[in-house]
Amino acid sequence: MKLLEHLQWRYATKKFDPSQKINQDDLEKLKKAVQLSVSSYGLQLYKVLVISDEKIREKLLPFSWGQSQVTEASHLFVFCNYTEHKEEDVDAYITSTSKIQGTPLEKLEGYGDFIKKSLSRMNPSQWLVWSEKQTYLALSNLLTACAELKIDACPMEGFDQQDYNRILDLEDRGLNVSIIASIGYRSKNDHSQFRQKVRKPIQEIFEEL
Repeated sequence: MKLLEHLQWRYATKKFDPSQKINQDDLEKLKKAVQLSVSSYGLQLYKVLVISDEKIREKLLPFSWGQSQVTEASHLFVFCNYTEHKEEDVDAYITSTSKIQGTPLEKLEGYGDFIKKSLSRMNPSQWLVWSEKQTYLALSNLLTACAELKIDACPMEGFDQQDYNRILDLEDRGLNVSIIASIGYRSKNDHSQFRQKVRKPIQEIFEEL
């Protein structure tokens, strides 16, 4: 199983080689992997900013706990969740499902109403937690795809959400930065790559009932 070899190879890269850039073909593959991610109800209520612009990343650096991965990596993936529940987002999903799968719209209306009712039960705080979780599912696909392509990555929660939202002008768009990931190629001087991977034993993680 090659996947296990790829996952063994990857690690949270601490120092990137700024001279190495991801080619466009591989970048499109990573986007496709994120697009194919699972999400609750299939709604994908998030947007992903792919930032290569060095000036923008320099602005973000002071609000990223000074982590050099933000500026040294080839690209910065910024996962943004929707901040509000809007019924039109569900309607758009149902319409797309009808067109793509060839199912008459009237046969999907009941499912659309079910989704709307389920989401309406959440208060704003619960919605924020739920919507942020969706981006982590997408992040998982990004990290796995990076490992297969031998592209290094470092997911990060160490940043100031409010300042990221301000710099990237996200609040007026109904978006909130939930998680970021730097991707590129490891520096030869990144000593983290030589450390043994530390994980709990399988028997400690799993219970078979």
